[in-house]
Amino acid sequence: MTRPLAGRPGLTLPSLALQYPRSLGVYDDYADAQRAVDYLSDNEFPVQNCMIVGTDLKQVERITGRLTYARAAIAGVASGAWMGLFIGLLLGLFADGSAFFGVIATCVGIGIAFGVITGIAGYAATGGRRDFTSVTQVVATRYEVLVEHTVAEQAREMLAKLPVGDPQL
Repeated sequence: MTRPLAGRPGLTLPSLALQYPRSLGVYDDYADAQRAVDYLSDNEFPVQNCMIVGTDLKQVERITGRLTYARAAIAGVASGAWMGLFIGLLLGLFADGSAFFGVIATCVGIGIAFGVITGIAGYAATGGRRDFTSVTQVVATRYEVLVEHTVAEQAREMLAKLPVGDPQL
């Protein structure tokens, strides 16, 4: 049985679906949830009937530095050089043997120029509203271990014997 993804009725993930899931426990960090499933696996429980679900999602943005015209230009140089190298290698395949490196160098140079222009233009378009660089990640604050209803009681009995204590129910 497959279940549609939330908000996307046409998309399904059959490998991520349980027919009638039951909660075994809720953990504050992933390592504890993983440890519970690992304990079940070590004790010959059919863990293909389990899943760990991250809940209470939050977005975390780590500020990595200040963004200036110079940094925008340097980022443009780097991305333009890579794009130019890629295009140069593709065009170089069709170039005469002696012109191979010339084609690559020309494409890298043009890529750098376009990269600098687009990097500075993109930064200028923000109008100073976002003068910093950052890395964004979505993380779960809690992790719930779910199990198929047909083996839920067996899993609860096994987790009751987990050396450090019972799962939070």
